[in-house]
Amino acid sequence: MTYFSEMKHKTVMVTGGSKGIGKDIALSFAKLGANVIIIGRGKQALEMVLEELKEFGGNNEAISADVNDSKRVREIVNGVVRKFGTVDILVNNAGTNIPKPAIDVTEEDWDRTLDTNLKSAFFLSQAVGKQLIEHGKKGRIINIASQMAFVGYLDRAAYCASKGGLVQLTKALAVEWAKYGINVNAVAPTFVETDFTSSMFEDIDFKKDVESRILLGKLPKPTDISGAVLYLASELSNFVTGETIKVDGGWTAI
Repeated sequence: MTYFSEMKHKTVMVTGGSKGIGKDIALSFAKLGANVIIIGRGKQALEMVLEELKEFGGNNEAISADVNDSKRVREIVNGVVRKFGTVDILVNNAGTNIPKPAIDVTEEDWDRTLDTNLKSAFFLSQAVGKQLIEHGKKGRIINIASQMAFVGYLDRAAYCASKGGLVQLTKALAVEWAKYGINVNAVAPTFVETDFTSSMFEDIDFKKDVESRILLGKLPKPTDISGAVLYLASELSNFVTGETIKVDGGWTAI
């Protein structure tokens, strides 16, 4: 067996696919011959990634949309199913964080964080799960959680709550949908070196604190996260569901 060969011609949907972890995940699937649909808010960034995806062949698309708009999400999933027949793999990667001390978090901050990180993942999973069940097809749903689902950290009350909820949502959907052949899992990274986090790491003391908590002593790259996603999307993980793989360099091992 050639590992990941089954990805060829699979239809993969990746939210937040225009940058950082999402972009690397999308490119990783494209390199394996999958049809990749990336969803995000920045149209220009999406188009740039789409050009990169096209280099590997496949039937790829970039869709500009707010994942918090559940009606629009359903329309997108229905459109992809009409064109490709199914969504084989969904990666709920879109996320946000508004770092603030808990006493300063506003209701707007809370709602934005929970809506993007948790609510959108549920309604996208619901839309994809529904079409898989109705058409009698198996599939994979992979949520990008965080080590913050398992440990607390400064200025991240809403973020920790949203990612903890995402891990529990992963388990709940796995329990309901296992009988339909839908595996639902999650990947929980530590802080990853991306354009999104670069401004945070300009604070040298913050960067030193983060690195001191990672047993491997350095920040991971997006490619370190996409490897775990590919595993959960592949036949190598056929007997894995309801699980969250921590990719945190040992932070939560202590």
